[in-house]
Amino acid sequence: MSKSTLRLILGDQLTHTLPVLSGGDPARDVILMAEVIGEATYVKHHKKKVALVFSAMRHFAEELRSLGWTVTYIAYDPAAPVASLFDAVAETLSKGDFDAVSVTEPGEYRLSSEFETWSERLNLAVDILPDPRFLCDHETFRVWAQGRKQLRMEYFYREMRKRHGVLMDGKNPVGGQWNYDAENRKPPKDGLNIPDPYQIAPDEMTEAVLSLVDKAFPDHFGDLRPFHFAVTRADACKMLDHFIAHRLPRFGDYQDAMLTGEPWMYHSHLGFYLNCGLLLPIECIRAAERAYHKGHAPLNAVEGFIRQILGWREFVRGIYWLEMPDYAAENALNADRPLPPLYWGAPTQMNCLAQCVGDTRKWAYAHHIQRLMVLGNFALLAGLSPEEVNEWYLIVYADAYEWVEMPNVTGMVLFADGGLLASKPYAASGAYINRMSDYCKSCRYSPTKKNGPDACPFNYLYWDFLDRNAGTLGQNPRLAMPYRTLSHMSDEKHAANREDAARFLRALDRGDPV
Repeated sequence: MSKSTLRLILGDQLTHTLPVLSGGDPARDVILMAEVIGEATYVKHHKKKVALVFSAMRHFAEELRSLGWTVTYIAYDPAAPVASLFDAVAETLSKGDFDAVSVTEPGEYRLSSEFETWSERLNLAVDILPDPRFLCDHETFRVWAQGRKQLRMEYFYREMRKRHGVLMDGKNPVGGQWNYDAENRKPPKDGLNIPDPYQIAPDEMTEAVLSLVDKAFPDHFGDLRPFHFAVTRADACKMLDHFIAHRLPRFGDYQDAMLTGEPWMYHSHLGFYLNCGLLLPIECIRAAERAYHKGHAPLNAVEGFIRQILGWREFVRGIYWLEMPDYAAENALNADRPLPPLYWGAPTQMNCLAQCVGDTRKWAYAHHIQRLMVLGNFALLAGLSPEEVNEWYLIVYADAYEWVEMPNVTGMVLFADGGLLASKPYAASGAYINRMSDYCKSCRYSPTKKNGPDACPFNYLYWDFLDRNAGTLGQNPRLAMPYRTLSHMSDEKHAANREDAARFLRALDRGDPV
């Protein structure tokens, strides 16, 4: 009788069509899934994130059992936690008769490096299979990137549109343009009818996980309840359908807008399910494409949504695997200020930061402009340490995995890779936040004042950031206009910006409620 293969499935691989499953034999092979302390605590993930992954894993295991698989499931036991995935595999192998281990390639470099050692450590064949859920494999991205002076998402995105036949009219883009981003920057206005997010009530299995997380991870960041995530593929598909029906039509116009008390806006909130495997990127793309062709959603909304998945999501994954492990240490602007307590909810007088951190704490979510142009913009202007900022983003968002988080933070938020991913730093003054949100109306600082104790700190921090980084950024063609403005400022204005920035940053370093 032939031996069986132990087939390991990770918490972000909850997809029935993966080769690790389709290539197996339910009558012979064994599935292993494990809630291990190493994965739950290598950073102290938001409580909602831990609960989402554990509950989705448990539901997925039950689905596999219903399909005839033998599943060994190691649930988290606070009294005797399993330390690592390797320990879970070794323990399971010791209890059976296996001739191989099979696993899908992990999404994160740290696990990939570890998996490469397993065959020797276990004295057993370890098959690491490719992950076909992504629409651009590693080799295709390497070939695309080879020899290019600059790696720009827009050109990669166009190639992906052609390769997969998405929003194409023959060889040309539907509507005659590749990108409708210029139409997707409307500020919020009164009377917007923002639909409530689709919510899934926790079932008995999820309630058990919530109780576990509450007891086992009390010092992790974030509010555990209310908890309304989908934890099964069926419910994730309902989330997709609800977005297409109720939010997609206005997603394009207001995707950059921010409103107090409206953390979800018209965004899809599907990253939770794409990144753990309950949804596939191509099905989300095709659903949006069908909505356009049926006349349900305008092209600017559909193209903008598709670009986030087919463009940015695939592009940042390509950058991550092309550049790791060196990418983790990038710090082109030599930023080294420690992450201030306000990112963990300490009092701040800056209402935009308070709102975005509050949304993050409550929901393990903030939409991309909150992450980039408020939380990220402040980190950039204040010169916060890329290592600490990366860790924070990885901890606090339930859709954050290193392959997607690190390039977005290192490359787009902090420009720490020196322009590999983005052509310029996404730096902005308070005027941008005032235009795109209602946050400034309830802030003690004035977005129209440029200097002094009552001025919005973003205003003088912006010019101080450009000033102190002129040697690195001064020749960037996309910053030519602000650097011309900076060069024309009077000595008095330069001095005021520097003094205000120094005063503010000293207070920030002291832990004062700035």
